[in-house]
Amino acid sequence: MFEWLGENWWALWLTLFLAFAVVEMLTLDLFFIMLGGGAVAGLVADFAGAELWLQIVVFCVVSLLMIVFLRPVALRHLHKGPEEQRSNIDRLIGQPALVIEAVTGTSGLVKIGGDVWTARSAAGTLDAGKTVQVTRIDGATAVVATPAENSPL
Repeated sequence: MFEWLGENWWALWLTLFLAFAVVEMLTLDLFFIMLGGGAVAGLVADFAGAELWLQIVVFCVVSLLMIVFLRPVALRHLHKGPEEQRSNIDRLIGQPALVIEAVTGTSGLVKIGGDVWTARSAAGTLDAGKTVQVTRIDGATAVVATPAENSPL
């Protein structure tokens, strides 16, 4: 097996690329995909007939160049948009909710948008049919209060 690998370094470069791609899918940091690009460059160098030491140098140089020059540009485009833009559950804070089942300090159900959430009240019991406002999300539970309770004095 090692004899075959010594004659077919392309298989090592391909395996490295695939391993880096899998790690990148798990981390989403745009670092390992740059190393994967270096592995592809090593693969191309192997197909071009370069010696192993040169393939390793090509891998290192291309990876380093991609990390230094390409990664910052890619990260900037990835995080494009206003800093204050909220997403996911942060977007629910401040939204109106309809109480479906009476909400107490420990339990209850509200409908936020089209989704039903477990909820608890920040203060007192909130009756079914009342419109409330989401003050925060605690795990999978919406903490709600009446709009008057949320307004500053």
